Amino acid sequence: MSDTTQQPMLSADGRPLKQSLARALRRQKIRALLLIAPLLLFVVVTFIIPILSMLFRSVENEIVSNTLPHTVVALQEWDGTTNQAPDEEVYRHLYFDLFRAVESKEHTKLGSRLNYEQTGLSSLFRTSGRSLDDLGEEYQDPLEEIDPRFKEGAFWYEMLNGEGGEELLESRRELWRMGVGESMAGDIGFVPSAQMAEMLPWTTRAYTDFAIWTVIDDEDVVAEEDPWEAVYAGLAQDLQNPETITAISNYSGPGAEALQAAANNVDKLPEVNFREGFAKIKEDWASPEVWSTIQVFSANYTPGYFLNAVDLELTPDGVQAKPENQQIYMQLFMRTLWMALVITGACIVLGYPVAWLLANLPMRVANTLMILVLLPFWTSLLVRTSAWKVLLQQQGVINDILVWLGFVGDADRLILMNNATGTIVAMTHILLPFMILPLYSVMKTIPPSYLRAAKSLGATNWTAFWRIYFPQSVPGIGAGSILVFILAIGYYITPEIVGGTSGIFISNRIAYHISSSLNWGLAAALGSILLVVVLVLYWAYDKIVGIDNVKLGG
Repeated sequence: MSDTTQQPMLSADGRPLKQSLARALRRQKIRALLLIAPLLLFVVVTFIIPILSMLFRSVENEIVSNTLPHTVVALQEWDGTTNQAPDEEVYRHLYFDLFRAVESKEHTKLGSRLNYEQTGLSSLFRTSGRSLDDLGEEYQDPLEEIDPRFKEGAFWYEMLNGEGGEELLESRRELWRMGVGESMAGDIGFVPSAQMAEMLPWTTRAYTDFAIWTVIDDEDVVAEEDPWEAVYAGLAQDLQNPETITAISNYSGPGAEALQAAANNVDKLPEVNFREGFAKIKEDWASPEVWSTIQVFSANYTPGYFLNAVDLELTPDGVQAKPENQQIYMQLFMRTLWMALVITGACIVLGYPVAWLLANLPMRVANTLMILVLLPFWTSLLVRTSAWKVLLQQQGVINDILVWLGFVGDADRLILMNNATGTIVAMTHILLPFMILPLYSVMKTIPPSYLRAAKSLGATNWTAFWRIYFPQSVPGIGAGSILVFILAIGYYITPEIVGGTSGIFISNRIAYHISSSLNWGLAAALGSILLVVVLVLYWAYDKIVGIDNVKLGG
């Protein structure tokens, strides 16, 4: 008997009952998962991934290093505390990086990004982009006078095309991928000569960029197009190197005669000084502040957006507070939270009696009142907000009634709009149904017999309500409060229309940076901070009240 009782129970198929039950439960879970898989995939693709992508922008900062890759590397050795502009090497890399960025239309994006940190950089990059050709032409004309073959695109192609320079080509392709997002999988019809890449590094680098741009942007044949002005500037730069002059004198490949003529007439070329050239384009390039901004924000990831979102800024000297006249975001965060709490409290005060009437009046009357509660949902939010603008303005309906009743003088009309008062009034009206409905659903489940029993035991109406009815309606208050509060802190249309300067929320600045200033990084940082604040408040609510006590009825 003892051996029989110790054996596991078996199912009909001879397996242990515990394993069979686990297998059946696992199959049920898989079937349930497959049932909701399309909806889950839809939510992930259309909701989760876009939000995560947007939040990633709060720290992403690859545009600087992608657009000016060699300049950023050269700038790492520059000491910004000397209060002097970088040396010629940095300007040299800037010229060739920026020339490529101008052709790929990336320099304006870079200027806009850096303009968030220092005003004026957007126009600096835009103006400089229009002047780089002129800087290169200073070397183009003398080279073409030395040997007319420098005017021919086919000559440049024959001279610089070859084998062994695949690594340089692939590196330049990668830069274009980062810059313009092209796959660059096709053959561009040009491979830089390894010998030329060693002898004329700046020329080969600029011509390789030109070849890639000719194929992916112009969709032309490289050999048939005249090179950029940057190619001439690169050759002039290479000719400044004595080792290059020596190598050219021993060179016998394609273009040897023209290169040797150029090497023998270096004195006819203008002195290569990109630092002075950029200073002529715009004096701001000689300012250490410009270079400090580029250096500070050259990393692929930056805390700068989050610092700006809390009224701080990242500088070469570290994190510092912004000037007082620019500190607006912390004030907006506090105003948003405070006004959202006020609106939630107003909805509780106004919505509780209405929900009580709906739950206790006869069904016929309650249904009529419910239609009035739901009626605003059938009206556009913009229309409702605009209606409050008509009601609240100084020459509006409310002020006219108060003047007619004699409560205020015609010269002392109340200012109810373009301030916090207008935002609270309008948003309370808009969000009130979201408080009434959860309260109503909970109150409908409270048996009326409880109040009658309390009164039969000697309780007054107030005591019966406060001690019996109200505690049972608290879950509805909690559900409505969470719903109204979260909706309130995310509203931006209503505060934008009736809030003015003192009644707008942080969500208005987020919308502004997304749609107007296009500073998506700062918008993502503000949104991330707002999300964290909401989650912290939700956690605190759960600890104090208990989320399990929140009900929507039942």
